[in-house]
Parts: sequence; C-alpha cells; structure tokens
Amino acid sequence: MPISIFGFRALWSPYFFLTLVVLFLLYLAITVKWRDRFGGSEPLSRSELIYFSLGLLLVYITKGSPIDLLGHILFSMHMVQMAVLLLIAAPFLIKGIPMWIWRKVFAVPVLGTVLRVLTKPLVSVILFSAMFSVYHLPAILDTIKLSIPLHAVFTITLFISALCLWWPLINENDFAPRLKQGLHKIAYIISSAILITPACALIIFVDTPVYETYQSGEAWLMSMALCVPASTLSALSGTGLSGPEVFTSMPILYDQQMGGVMMKILQEIIYGVVLGKIFLGWFRHERDNADELTQKQLLERKRLSMYN
Repeated sequence: MPISIFGFRALWSPYFFLTLVVLFLLYLAITVKWRDRFGGSEPLSRSELIYFSLGLLLVYITKGSPIDLLGHILFSMHMVQMAVLLLIAAPFLIKGIPMWIWRKVFAVPVLGTVLRVLTKPLVSVILFSAMFSVYHLPAILDTIKLSIPLHAVFTITLFISALCLWWPLINENDFAPRLKQGLHKIAYIISSAILITPACALIIFVDTPVYETYQSGEAWLMSMALCVPASTLSALSGTGLSGPEVFTSMPILYDQQMGGVMMKILQEIIYGVVLGKIFLGWFRHERDNADELTQKQLLERKRLSMYN
C-alpha cells in the first residue's frame, strides 16, 4: 500500500514548512536588514548563509517530508532521521548562526550561565549520550510516540543536547566552552562514539521486536497520529490499515536491527569525516607554527633543567 493514502498534509507538513520559512526570513532580517541595530555585529558570510540554509533544509527533510512519515512506519528510517538531524543538521545550524549572535546569547545573565554549563565538554558528551540512550529505551520511546506533547518536548530536548554536543568542537572563541586543537577534539569525538554504542548494540543484537509502536496493532495506529491528521486516520480505519506490514515486506525484527546498524554506520562515517578534518587542521597548525612550538619546547626544557 502506498504512503500517499495519508494525504498531502501528512506527507509534506505544510505548517512546519511555513514555520521554517518564517524562521529563515527572521534569520535574514537579523543578520542582514537589522544587523546595524546590534552592537558588535559583523556582515553575514556566504558560508554562514549556506550552512544555515542547509541546516534548515535537513530539518525539514527529516521532520517535515515523507521521510518523517516513513520514520513512523519503519524503525530503520527513524534511525536515519536521528543521524541526519542530530549529527548533521545540528552542527550546520551552529555554524550558520554568526558568532556575534552566539556571543550575545551567551551574554544573557541566566541563559548564558546555563549554556556554559551544558556546553562544557564533559557535560555535553554525557548529556547527549544519556538523552539518546534514554530516548530509545523501548518503554520511553513507546510512551513518547503515543503523546504529541511528549514527543515534541523529547525531540526538542534531544536536539538541544545535540547542539550542546557539537558546540565545544565548533566554537573557537573564549566567551564560551571550547576544545583545544588536536588530541582534545579527537578524544571528545571518540568518547561520544563509544558512549552511544551500547544503545545501538542493544537494538542490533536483541532477538525480538522491542518497540510496540513499530509492530502491528493499536499502538502503531495511535502513534501515526504524530504525523497524520486524526480525520485522515478515521477515514482510513475501514481500509484494512492494521500495521507497518501493510507498507513493507521486511520483518519487524530485521527492520529494528537494521535501524541500529544504520545509525552506527552513519555515526561512524560522520565522525570519521570530522576526525579527518580535525587531524588536518591540527597538522596544518603544527606545520605553520613549527618554529614557535620548537622555541616553546626549548624554553620549557631550559626551565626544567634549572631545577635539576
């Protein structure tokens, strides 16, 4: 059965699309039209505009396009959603927002204090890993998918934790937590990869389906209300719509295991690209500052020899 039976609104989320369009226009207004009203502002660069545009586009693709509908039918597609939303869209949006805006956000008294705590490297990597793992516990995910408010709150909170995860890697300024070049960033990425592995392993190696909302029955149909209007679901009630098996021939267990595998593979690919970029930046920094680093080492040896 084709997913087009759910209708245009469920497939393309026009209200969500309009919300993102308004957000993009507000972004342009602040960074271009009204920029002179803010002290310390800087011109919007082409790379920032591209990153922010791609970030919003990925948010719409994962949460507003037919991909979102498929994510409620197939667990494997849900995990692809998570990988793209949390590991690609989140850092793109951080890089797309000019640093002068971030500086003003972190300058807000209470908000800035909270953000500095949440973006400390140790806190942020543990926070994201814990949120991701808890989110995908069977009892939690099934409960979330049966409540529109809970689903919205948990999804937004998980996305914020992803922003916190990426912040120390992207930030190069002193007004907020950041990581030093080289080994610190590499260790941070590896730690994040290790910490979310147990959640993926649990999904991959379990020998029975664990998510009620991805199985045949009333729970799955109720969970579809997250992206399908109630009137549409009522109209489809007499068409034999009983579960995800209507849309795919893949066994539920295989779909579940594939979801864990795809999440881990995508995470490793994304982290691998980031590690490569970090290593190249580290290498170039060492090469371009070789004389200065050598001089520092010589002075350090001389200082140590004075105490021996």
